[in-house]
Amino acid sequence: MKTLTVQHTTFYNYAQPVSFGDHRLMFRPRDSHTMRLLDTKLTIAPPAKVRWLYDVFGNSIAIATFADQAAELRFDSEIRLEHYGTSDTDFPLDATAETYPFQYAPDELPDLMPCIQRRYTDPEGKLDAWVKTFYAGDPVSTQELLIGITHAIRQQFAYQARDQFGTQSPAETLTSGSGTCRDYAQLMIEAARTLGLAARFVTGYLYDVSADAPAGGLVGGAATHAWAQVYLPGAGWTEFDPTNGIVGGENLIRVAVTRDPLQAVPLQGSFEGPTNAFLGMTVDVRVTQG
Repeated sequence: MKTLTVQHTTFYNYAQPVSFGDHRLMFRPRDSHTMRLLDTKLTIAPPAKVRWLYDVFGNSIAIATFADQAAELRFDSEIRLEHYGTSDTDFPLDATAETYPFQYAPDELPDLMPCIQRRYTDPEGKLDAWVKTFYAGDPVSTQELLIGITHAIRQQFAYQARDQFGTQSPAETLTSGSGTCRDYAQLMIEAARTLGLAARFVTGYLYDVSADAPAGGLVGGAATHAWAQVYLPGAGWTEFDPTNGIVGGENLIRVAVTRDPLQAVPLQGSFEGPTNAFLGMTVDVRVTQG
């Protein structure tokens, strides 16, 4: 168990005072057997009225409503929690799921189907061809199959930060050979779904004990992070971080789980003012122990 503190600041800058529409925040993790919230603090400037709700997936959402105009908009979130994530790669599976291919239980299949259906078409067969390099049709170890895909994304693609909103399609990531953590998570999810496995998108934070080292450590620790979960009988929803090629949730602080990346945007909102009023934004995330 580790006690971690997450400090997440988002700052928007405008050329003149503007009005703000409602902003939707996904900053707060949910208590579970892997995490226990100890303290949370959310500060918004200019002041906003905040109401809380759960989305369709049960994620905790804050809606901020503004009355004042301003030339700056700032969100400061601080969360302290106890984290119980594991780093086991030898995750236990039901005997029926130890070898791929396998079938999900009939009583689980209706709930898993939305996470099994592929989101992207693959007219040129790029994703199918890539997945076949890991599974050509003969039975294989389920663990080795998924760990192999996770490590391959880490090794075959170059991480490249991107300011544009949205997530690349798996075909775009395969063609460019690069992407962000969101792109890699989406590629992992679609690869799993191509194999008929239930997979979903996770957004949250990454704790990197070596982040202060001169050579750096894990990738994705300076902003919100994204990874994938795959449902495996006997192990349940299992964490896979293809950006760093790691399995298990020891370094991952889960905030929200969704079927699609567009449903897991950490912060989104609008403003009313001249089209050229927006000057830019900065995001700073720090995860420390203690």
